[in-house]
Amino acid sequence: MFYKDERLALFIDGANIYATSKALGFDIDYKKLRAEFMRRGKLLRAHYYTALIEDDEYTAIRPLVDWLHYNGFSLVTKPAKEFTDSSTGRRKIKGNMDIELVIDAMELAPRLDHAVIFSGDGDFVPLVQSLQRQGVRVTIVSSIETNPSMIADELRRQADTFIDLADLKEVLQRERSFNLD
Repeated sequence: MFYKDERLALFIDGANIYATSKALGFDIDYKKLRAEFMRRGKLLRAHYYTALIEDDEYTAIRPLVDWLHYNGFSLVTKPAKEFTDSSTGRRKIKGNMDIELVIDAMELAPRLDHAVIFSGDGDFVPLVQSLQRQGVRVTIVSSIETNPSMIADELRRQADTFIDLADLKEVLQRERSFNLD
């Protein structure tokens, strides 16, 4: 799957991979994740994409974002949008980071041999196709072990390689949880 001399980059759809790891019953240790892919090739970049709620003084994701920022990840964030669902009257948060991930992957493609996208979002199929046309191999990390599956079938089919996050659990699982109090 991976060659030691290939230049690779990680593109992590934070919300998507968080939901996937939760559905699989574990938290990801991002230090282990970065080390695992540094072992697999020449890691040029590890991008992490997430929307943040700007109004709140403290959000549960803030310690993770800060840690990632200080530990070798390129953080791409933007303010989440808050709205009220007219059909249910419930408050909802929206923060899609797809376009930021796509732009970064396209800009980095000429310097890559292998892109690893941590997401099951079928919206990334055209990105995968474009990267492949440029000679970049693409691995998708998501899961079919969850019920329902967290990966769009067309994305899985388009990828050069699919890695089920469940198969990485032993390597990437965080040993202890943060005390967020």
